[in-house]
Amino acid sequence: MTIEGLQEICYQLPGVTQSIKLFNHLCFEVGGKGFLYTYPESVPTPAAFKVPDEEFEGIIAREGIKPHPYVARYKWVEVTDINVLTHKEWERCIKQSYDLIAAKLPKKTRKTIGLE
Repeated sequence: MTIEGLQEICYQLPGVTQSIKLFNHLCFEVGGKGFLYTYPESVPTPAAFKVPDEEFEGIIAREGIKPHPYVARYKWVEVTDINVLTHKEWERCIKQSYDLIAAKLPKKTRKTIGLE
């Protein structure tokens, strides 16, 4: 997987934007809220995303995936190398994180980006 591959998956979802945050973190957002953070300057390239509460323990049990050091209490995980997951797994994880973040957006914002 590449950063470009992650971008391609993200941009298939409605209302996605990207920005640089925290100096060098490439962030993918919906309604101004991040759902995927990548660190393209690191080798190997890590990424972070939110998972449902019920999947948190299972996913962090996998090799190369750990609780995110700062936001694990909100069920965010860090993949130490974006190649740990397959393209299909990335599609599922990105969509899932996007849905979790989008669900908490105000109704007006959701309507503006075509989610309502």
